[in-house]
Amino acid sequence: MSKKKTLFECQHCGLTTPRWMGKCTNCGAWDSFVELNDHEQESIKHTKSLSNSASKALSINSIKEEEVFRFSSNDTELDTVLGGGIVPGSLTLIGGSPGVGKSTLLLKVGGLVASSGKNVLYVSGEESSSQIKLRANRLKANHDSLYLLSEIRLEQVLVELEHREYDFLIIDSIQTLYSEDISSSPGSVTQVRQITFELMRIAKDKNIAIFIIGHITKEGSIAGPRVLEHMVDTVLYFEGDASQELRILRGFKNRFGATSEIGVFEMRSDGLVSATDIASRFFNRNSEQAGSALSVVMEGSRPIILEVQALVSESHTANSKRQATGFDTNRLNMLLALLERKLEIPLSGYDVFINITGGIKINETSADLAVLAAIISSFRNRAISKETIFIGEVSLVGDVREVFGLDARLKEAGMQNISKAVVAKKPLEKTNMKIFVVDEVTKLLEWY
Repeated sequence: MSKKKTLFECQHCGLTTPRWMGKCTNCGAWDSFVELNDHEQESIKHTKSLSNSASKALSINSIKEEEVFRFSSNDTELDTVLGGGIVPGSLTLIGGSPGVGKSTLLLKVGGLVASSGKNVLYVSGEESSSQIKLRANRLKANHDSLYLLSEIRLEQVLVELEHREYDFLIIDSIQTLYSEDISSSPGSVTQVRQITFELMRIAKDKNIAIFIIGHITKEGSIAGPRVLEHMVDTVLYFEGDASQELRILRGFKNRFGATSEIGVFEMRSDGLVSATDIASRFFNRNSEQAGSALSVVMEGSRPIILEVQALVSESHTANSKRQATGFDTNRLNMLLALLERKLEIPLSGYDVFINITGGIKINETSADLAVLAAIISSFRNRAISKETIFIGEVSLVGDVREVFGLDARLKEAGMQNISKAVVAKKPLEKTNMKIFVVDEVTKLLEWY
């Protein structure tokens, strides 16, 4: 008799190995390997055979371009993130922390799509139909074309899809759905992988746009195997604090558009709605206080004015604290070292805290000059005028360098009645703003 083959699978990332390991070599998780039975091993082989089907190479000049058709979700912010609208036959994954509003957003979008006459199926494995109905009343999402199904069995969902033609399918959530053909528990790596493959096949065969909600781990990544994010067409992350009104929907993968765009939503009594006026949501111009400076960052094609807050206080411990919210801590340490070296500001005996208002996370270097200005303002206890913005990247040698999209940033600042700008280089387009050129960090003190 042939020896039985054993196979272990990591429940965090989906790595398979013939031997049990205490620590996963792929994701670093401890004690995460579970032995798979024969049926689960066959399921893995089946999904791999579907994804690794043989194909012939074709000349790139002989391939015809496929025109991507889209239909609007009737939500401007979601359409912006998706690249112009929802693509039929696409599979989209939305992740986010509990309570951020994933279910609320998709139920609202489901009602908006149903209002245009399209059939929408909302499948929930976490709430009953009556609970979803109560939320739909608050969201004003009641339409005859919106159907609710409280079910956790994949087979029953497939039966419903055969019973009626749907244009839009929402799964809330992928971790609660399970297939009766697999003996493992709902939410396991094997279940999530198999169900996602099945949903992907349905989306392509029936030309249905499918949105699935995924829970996230404490590290901030979507729970389940990493292959889940590779299988879907679009990956969106919902960012924001449940205690704040503004939420940000950011694209991390999009096969039908750019991933640099964001959508900004506002939580109101009637649910999440598109924040139509976000220009003044991330900064306060009511009072001038020390430690505050304004800058403009680009989120995709959208310039956003935000406020950088700094607090410099005398340290009472041997090791000074360096903390940043919404800004890279390593870059903060670099800027502080630059201040001590170039401007001879003794910050080694001070605690420095940086905060970016509104929950925005800065992923570019255009706010370096504003961070320096806020730190100097707090250290000297001297307020900066709210009529001034700071735009520029600071290098290790103390140069202030130009950033991309300067004209668009200054145009947005001008629309908010900001009259002065401290930049690294004069803009190409004419502006009514007073421009102060600062090409070295030492000249920042001269501007003060």
